[in-house]
Amino acid sequence: MAIFLIRLTGLGFVCLFLAFCWFAYDALQPSPQRLPPHTDGIVALTGGQGRIETSLKLLARNSGNKLLISGVDPQTGSKDLLPPMPEALRQRITLGYQARSTIENAAETAAWVADNHIYSLTVVTAGYHMRRAMLELGRTLPGVTLYSYAVRPPALEHPFKAETLRLLGTEYIKWLGALAGFVHNPSHG
Repeated sequence: MAIFLIRLTGLGFVCLFLAFCWFAYDALQPSPQRLPPHTDGIVALTGGQGRIETSLKLLARNSGNKLLISGVDPQTGSKDLLPPMPEALRQRITLGYQARSTIENAAETAAWVADNHIYSLTVVTAGYHMRRAMLELGRTLPGVTLYSYAVRPPALEHPFKAETLRLLGTEYIKWLGALAGFVHNPSHG
């Protein structure tokens, strides 16, 4: 019986390690070259480089009708966050100041989706954050079609550095926790 438990535990660790390798491989993929299909809305989940810029480019290319930038720091105004742009484009952007975690991003996005009659949504966040973001958004937006558009941030330029592996490991554990239904609020990302 003891040998069986040792083998079962070993198999569990191997499965978790292989799942981490798949998670890291997926997170390290370059940003998509193709634009997502046109959607009613785009949401950028703040917390890393490239997310806001990418979502603004998608909006300017008319890949979505409206844009929510979720999780904006309360001290940041639109003039600090947004580059100069035509007023018609600026009017299609909502800054969300309520979210401080991925679960709160999902709640903030759900309220915006309901207020704006959104039925399809492009989600812009880092590749390492995308799986958890899609999971949480899918839970709060069951009637909305979600499309992912992952950004590869500079933090992942060197995948075998200790900091990068630590980031990927932390995000992997958060994703496993989200899969298991654990709530994780302390950090945004």
